Amino acid sequence: MRKTILAAAAAFIIGGVTTGALIASAQPAPPPGPSADAPPPGHHRMEWMHHRHGMHGGGPFQPGTLALVHREADRQLTPADVQKIAEAFLLWNGNHTWKVMGTTAQPDGAVAFELATQNGSVIAHFTMNPHTARLTRVD
Repeated sequence: MRKTILAAAAAFIIGGVTTGALIASAQPAPPPGPSADAPPPGHHRMEWMHHRHGMHGGGPFQPGTLALVHREADRQLTPADVQKIAEAFLLWNGNHTWKVMGTTAQPDGAVAFELATQNGSVIAHFTMNPHTARLTRVD
């Protein structure tokens, strides 16, 4: 059984190396020459450029077409939401020691919070706009 698995793995690796070598050495086909009834040089390219750059709605896809989740214009973030976002940011970047403290709504509508070490020493102050989720460092 072990010899069969080793033989299959060796065949797979050899096949992959051979395929990679063939793909790497492949040459692209030369472009076809102009025909008698072809449009003037650059004509087709210009049509494509017009289509691609906004003449027909800004491109083949509208913004958000391939998005996983629809993004609302007004995010309506609460202080608890901002706390979760800041904690998720720390975890996303692999920081398991810092913590988010002092998450409060400000009179101007922004949500303020602080990043601190485990012993409570404040590292930085931030505010987040609850409508756009724009983050601003205060100090």
